[in-house]
Amino acid sequence: MSMVSLPGLKELIESISRERNLPRLAVQSAIREALLKGYERYRRAQNLEKRQFDEEYFDNFEVELDIEGEGFRVLSTKSIVEGVDNSDHQISLEEVQQVAPEAQLGDSVVLDVTPDQGEFGRMAAMQTKQVLAQKLRDQQRQMVQEEFQDLEGTVLQARVLRFERQSVILAVASSFGQPEVEAELPKREQLPNDNYRANATFKVYLKKVSQGQQRGPQLLVSRADAGLVVYLFANEVPEIEDEVVRIVAVAREANPPSRYVGPRTKIAVDTLDRDVDPVGACIGARGSRIQVVVNELRGEKIDVIRWSPDPSTYIANALSPARVDEVRLMDPESRQTHVLVAEDQLSLAIGKEGQNVRLAARLTGWKIDIKDQAKYDYAGEDTKFAAARAKYQPEEDELEQEELDDQNQLGLEEEEEIFETSDQD
Repeated sequence: MSMVSLPGLKELIESISRERNLPRLAVQSAIREALLKGYERYRRAQNLEKRQFDEEYFDNFEVELDIEGEGFRVLSTKSIVEGVDNSDHQISLEEVQQVAPEAQLGDSVVLDVTPDQGEFGRMAAMQTKQVLAQKLRDQQRQMVQEEFQDLEGTVLQARVLRFERQSVILAVASSFGQPEVEAELPKREQLPNDNYRANATFKVYLKKVSQGQQRGPQLLVSRADAGLVVYLFANEVPEIEDEVVRIVAVAREANPPSRYVGPRTKIAVDTLDRDVDPVGACIGARGSRIQVVVNELRGEKIDVIRWSPDPSTYIANALSPARVDEVRLMDPESRQTHVLVAEDQLSLAIGKEGQNVRLAARLTGWKIDIKDQAKYDYAGEDTKFAAARAKYQPEEDELEQEELDDQNQLGLEEEEEIFETSDQD
């Protein structure tokens, strides 16, 4: 059997395996694919018969590596036929029977079709280098894909490598000993107070592991995602880890619309254990726990509030640190509410450029209007909302009437059944 020699094959496999932290089998597979591509290109270049080579033409060919002998062979699986139309895919029964008399039509045989070392050897070596680099990149992407897929939605430790346009490229430690994997932190996911200097380390939230062949990092990470705040609290507060305290909702504005307003987060917590204060547990003794979170987020303001099943209480809590006098649920259907506060609490309740009320609305899911209690027109506001509700009321009344009619109808039918059975008795 002929063989094309590849001096240094064994060492090549070892060194690639070490450098790229890929299993030897993955490296061998990449080399085999690269050599087969080299053979395809050689055949296309040598195509003297001007035969049509479509996409699948070389599917019956494969490369066999001889690692100890430092070389490779090209093998082809051919069908045994009476008359040969295509010598790449077929072989005649007569020819095979000279070697294997028991062969029959329709069987297939594997043959060594390795071209001579000379021209092919040089071309194979050139092509292989190019294709191999691509195949190894693919193998590596696949491994990154498999490893980090399960880590989506978790927090990783990352180190700043460099800057590309407005993105920061970070290095994320990889569990299988690979040196490091690159991750992209786009502009919209960065925090205004972060200082992304080279080698600075940050905790980042892994938003997405992308598939496909795009260039650049496959990992998209964030410092602005609410998931990062949840993770940091869970990490600092044992009661959250032990599920005694749970985080019910989070609203975060990491990149406020105006640069005069800093990032802020509101987080609603609850507990089923009556002896535990969930807000106190998150803040810690003299603010020790919340301070760790604030430091990691470079001074972001964080309000920890108590969740309540009662919307009025929950809305009043959500507007912390402002003191609320009264919460009026004007229209529970469309979730509109008026919150009445003293005049000196107005600006605190609304917050700088509306940030406090905006976050409270996102946290509770209610549309919140802050009103000055001293100037509030109770009767006028009630009339306005009553008129708005009356618009939709007739349809609701009709539906209710239909439901009542249906129930009455059912009641009559049941009564008839009872009479019928009693008559039979």
